[in-house]
Amino acid sequence: MAELLRSLQDSQLVARFQRRCGLFPAPEDDPRDDGAGLAEGAARAPGADHRSTANGKDAGAPANGLLRAAAPQAYVEKYIVKNYFYYYLFRFSAALGQEVFYITFLPFTHWNIDSFLSRRLVIIWVLVMYIGQVAKDILKWPRPFSPPVVKLEKRVIAEYGMPSTHAMAATAISFTLLISTMDRYQYPFALGLAMAVTFSALVCLSRLYTGMHTVLDVLGGILITAVLIVLTYPAWTLIDRLGSASPLFPVCAIVVPFFLCYNYPVSEFYSPTRADTTTIVAAGAGVTTGFWINHFFQLVADPTEALPVIQHIPPLTAGMLVLGLTKFMVGIVLILLVRQVVQNLSLQVLYSWFKVVTRNKEARRRLEIEVPYKFVTYTSVGICATTVVPMLHRFLGLL
Repeated sequence: MAELLRSLQDSQLVARFQRRCGLFPAPEDDPRDDGAGLAEGAARAPGADHRSTANGKDAGAPANGLLRAAAPQAYVEKYIVKNYFYYYLFRFSAALGQEVFYITFLPFTHWNIDSFLSRRLVIIWVLVMYIGQVAKDILKWPRPFSPPVVKLEKRVIAEYGMPSTHAMAATAISFTLLISTMDRYQYPFALGLAMAVTFSALVCLSRLYTGMHTVLDVLGGILITAVLIVLTYPAWTLIDRLGSASPLFPVCAIVVPFFLCYNYPVSEFYSPTRADTTTIVAAGAGVTTGFWINHFFQLVADPTEALPVIQHIPPLTAGMLVLGLTKFMVGIVLILLVRQVVQNLSLQVLYSWFKVVTRNKEARRRLEIEVPYKFVTYTSVGICATTVVPMLHRFLGLL
């Protein structure tokens, strides 16, 4: 067993997967840095140039399919793509496990599809992500080594690898959605299962392709999520009703998550893990508090609980699509406005309280500043998304 685990953690296994998919490291001493020449067997994406530097901006137009990816200590890692189908597929799949997907998919689900589902998805997502992020900083297992692995992402290099929270989030979202809808809407279960497996598999494989995780990291993330879903499933209905259980619920929904974020495991060096965890947990605290506010003050109708009666999925029409996109755009604009205003105000208060120079980026990383401003900002975003935005939709007649 120990030998099997070591083999699954081997960076060479990740490197072999990358090579099979047409991703190769470029030679270290390569005169083609100026964009001249063509690597043997390398292909160029039709009509596009692909060169990225450590700052993530386009730095030129090579004609040979040579790409640059950021690595630690400002080292620029060059790589060659020989199969652009896999390159674009897995780069897109990686985005499905990142924040940009969840800050669009979850609000869209809440405003346009089913607020009951969105609440359940958010709760499970927050639980899974918090456990995964904390596990990383407790286990402290390194990410795959480069070389031999080519690393395509810069931001999360400073984080530890085990477990893959991308794999955890993708598995949690897809299978929670499947379990929560199979008795709520009428659709072929085989189709829903295939979509859940495909979504999870693409995100998991993208973590290998981008060189961010070992096979063991990915399998560990899937296994942990599966265990969490099995253990928590009997309590899902109870969790759904907690929002209306007590007038003191919002106090617990805010104080407990803030305590967990403020006492996050200490790392030997700074990484964005604590900030990301605070963002996710705060958004979850805001969403659950927002649902309680809706129930207590009867601002918005409570989400309908799961029923034994199967509902038919209405056909998608042009009018429904326009209405859904309009509601989404209105909501996102308001959320971004609230986020910016609350973030600026909270930072100003904290800078003044701790007597820190304004606009000091290093100060933002201090525990007593980073956690409170992130928590206040994204709790406000969660409350806004679940209370203010639906009321604005109703005021504008977007129902």
